Amino acid sequence: MVEDEEKGEMVVTPWEVSGEIDYERLIEEFGTQPIDDQLLERIKKHTGELHPQLRRRIFFSHRDLDWILDMYEGGRSFVLYTGRGPSGPVHIGHLIPWIFTKHLQDVFGSKLYFQMTDDEKFLVKPELTLEKTNSLAYDNALDVIAVGFNPKKTKIIMDSESGGILYKLAIRIAKRITFSTIKAAFGLEESSNIGIIFFPAIQAVPCFIESHLEGENVPCLIPAAIDQDPYWRVTRDVAPKLGYYKPAQIHCKFLPGLGKGGKMSASMPETCIFTTDTPEEAKKKLWNAFTGGRPTAKEQRLHGGNPTICPIYHYYYYLFEPDDKRLEEIRWECRTGKTLCGECKLRLAERVGRFLTEHQKKREEARDKIEEYIFKIKD
Repeated sequence: MVEDEEKGEMVVTPWEVSGEIDYERLIEEFGTQPIDDQLLERIKKHTGELHPQLRRRIFFSHRDLDWILDMYEGGRSFVLYTGRGPSGPVHIGHLIPWIFTKHLQDVFGSKLYFQMTDDEKFLVKPELTLEKTNSLAYDNALDVIAVGFNPKKTKIIMDSESGGILYKLAIRIAKRITFSTIKAAFGLEESSNIGIIFFPAIQAVPCFIESHLEGENVPCLIPAAIDQDPYWRVTRDVAPKLGYYKPAQIHCKFLPGLGKGGKMSASMPETCIFTTDTPEEAKKKLWNAFTGGRPTAKEQRLHGGNPTICPIYHYYYYLFEPDDKRLEEIRWECRTGKTLCGECKLRLAERVGRFLTEHQKKREEARDKIEEYIFKIKD
């Protein structure tokens, strides 16, 4: 979906997300299904308690999630697949779907294929060399491992290094997809390079790797942000032609940036907290962030603030306050003016600082473990 960015309208493509995001509109225009209460109750039967990202509808949309549960309840295991386009350092917004994916792996015992699309970023970013995107892929993999995925059940695919099986499956997929389909799905133009025309076949491959290796159909569930949906629409169309199950999807919202409106974006580093930022750097960014507060302390005390538009509150909502009761208290304290924005920022900065310290410790430990995770099967 592409609108006119100059008019401040929503832009949601696999390569760009900007403007105010209307998630109900995305559900309608992408043709996905909302995650309703009935579906949440089915999930809860298996998880015991709903993950905060489900309770708070951060994961809000799906394709065939009910079918995945049907298969699981019928005794069929499923694999997970998600990924990262390594064009720069990882920020906290990138971690949101990864944390949820780890939860799914823990609860359902699923194998995970994590795709590092260093080839895609080379193709769509003129300023990046393939050597640079590959280097970034290995650096970003440290963040993936730091999330805590099971090394025995997790394989990280480095696209530019994984010829063999990736290419053999990709050309079978590519043969079933027309150029007109890709052009329409991704808004490509005559000037688009032929690499990016072929790339959707590469991104489809991890949906089917487990089926290929096992010699039988294995269901696949993709937890990812909704901007990646065009890839899976194409993949779902081609899957039956190749004798595979259509991959199911569960879509998450975007963590808002620290500025006014829009998602967190590495292209605007002041709106992001990177996983490699020091606690002091993060605190400075949070202190300078836009809020839903009033211009003065007096007005805030009198009229209260608006947490709905406040990225500081969103940080609590998405990641840094798992207790729903306490989250509602934070919201109420803002609405009633009991808490000033500076106080709220300082409390959040402490939590973010602790999170970064712990994540960076795990990130360094991951350097000695990375080879355990890299997908090396050749075919």
